[in-house]
Amino acid sequence: MLELDWKSKNMAAPEISFRSSSPSSSSSRISDEGKPSLCYSNSPQLIRDESAIAAYEHYFRLPELSKLWSCRDFPEWKDEPIVKPALQALEITFRFVSVALSDPRPYANHREWRRRLESLAARQIELVAALCEEEEEGGGAPVAGLSPSQGVLSRERSSQEVWKLPGASAVVSRTSEASLLPRLATWDKTEDAASAIAYQIEGQMRRCRFTLGLGEPNLAGKPALEYDLVVRPAELHALRRSPSESRAPRNRESEALVTIHQILESWLCAARELLSRVGRRIDGEQWEGAASDCWLLERTWKLLGEVEDLHLLTDPDDFLRLVKSQLAIRAGSGSDALCFRSAALVEAADASRELKRRVPWVLGVEVDPDGGPRLQEAAMRLLHSRRRGEGGNSGRIDLLQSFQAVEAAVRRFFFGYRQLIAGVMGSLEAGGNRSLFLPSESLDPLSQMFLEPPYFPSLDAAKTFLGDFWSKDASDTGCGCSSKTTAPRC
Repeated sequence: MLELDWKSKNMAAPEISFRSSSPSSSSSRISDEGKPSLCYSNSPQLIRDESAIAAYEHYFRLPELSKLWSCRDFPEWKDEPIVKPALQALEITFRFVSVALSDPRPYANHREWRRRLESLAARQIELVAALCEEEEEGGGAPVAGLSPSQGVLSRERSSQEVWKLPGASAVVSRTSEASLLPRLATWDKTEDAASAIAYQIEGQMRRCRFTLGLGEPNLAGKPALEYDLVVRPAELHALRRSPSESRAPRNRESEALVTIHQILESWLCAARELLSRVGRRIDGEQWEGAASDCWLLERTWKLLGEVEDLHLLTDPDDFLRLVKSQLAIRAGSGSDALCFRSAALVEAADASRELKRRVPWVLGVEVDPDGGPRLQEAAMRLLHSRRRGEGGNSGRIDLLQSFQAVEAAVRRFFFGYRQLIAGVMGSLEAGGNRSLFLPSESLDPLSQMFLEPPYFPSLDAAKTFLGDFWSKDASDTGCGCSSKTTAPRC
């Protein structure tokens, strides 16, 4: 049986503790550069059950997957740690299309599975394309150029003819041999889904300097990514079943559960690398680049919610027999939600929450050790400044906005997960029907995750007072009076 205990003594976590006995107190330690030290945390404390984590990772083949994620085959490709797991999640989705639409059970909802998986693939392709747009010229991505031809296809590998405009020579675009997507395009049950996905790739990759080479038309004649070398589809699909069922009769619900969580964990790997790049860009004061990464992180959290929602399409009886009888997952104290067994998910949630530590550095001020509103005033000056998009301020506001967008996406994920668990396994699994107006220590962990106080209280307060200023200004103007209240401007 998988066990996980969660303890949350203090869910309130401001950017920096404003109440401190002295500037050198460990609860508000500031580095020489004005950046807050990450030596402490007021975040909820998770009591990690290593045996539960190990069982979770073993069942979903995460040790083998992590080797594929972490393998650096192209040292000159700077974005490989982010793009590779994202592409592998997309490839696993192609496998899921095959698994779901070949399900022989008469009660399987093939129509809805097709719609959901096409939508999920489209969202992933959007994110992959956004990640590839960050690729600079000469960024090191392994691509294969198109070879001139006289309209003759090579017999040595799978290829697809791409005809240019009249008067131009034809070129042959290389197509992946190991990916499942070109194969899905040849099967009558999945032909329409594969075609829709291929056109999504064609449309979304139009702003990138290369395409994926998965059978999309490639009308622009761009170089194709060495997809098979990067993604390793054969090794990836060898992990489609849990080790305990490798020799047992095929279990469709188990295969679906494994596939869902492999997609989830692959994107969590990409999110972890994305968070690391956010930190590096903030340290280098690359505000616009950090903001772009944070917006991608927000979209990743939304995507994770869509992945989890696939559980709603599983058959209730088959799914509950799997998780209750075979996996022996029992409702306990309310802390047994399957998502908390994912070390990567907990780490990504904590790292997203820890973006609050970056606010003083972005605002260019140090925290007042006496608990004054220094951060709030700096935020108001920045938000209300006439030069907020110029010089050193360029990108700062967008970065702060993206911080709060990430916060909203994290809360939305855990709120949605709680409702998902109630819909799939019953409300007892989601912590029972306890009221959300109980003290925080009486709530289940999922409720605590989305009922935390604001991650960014100084930004929250700055916007509150700025909104109050404009409300008062409008009121005074409406009655013919001049406003006596002035917000700080730079």
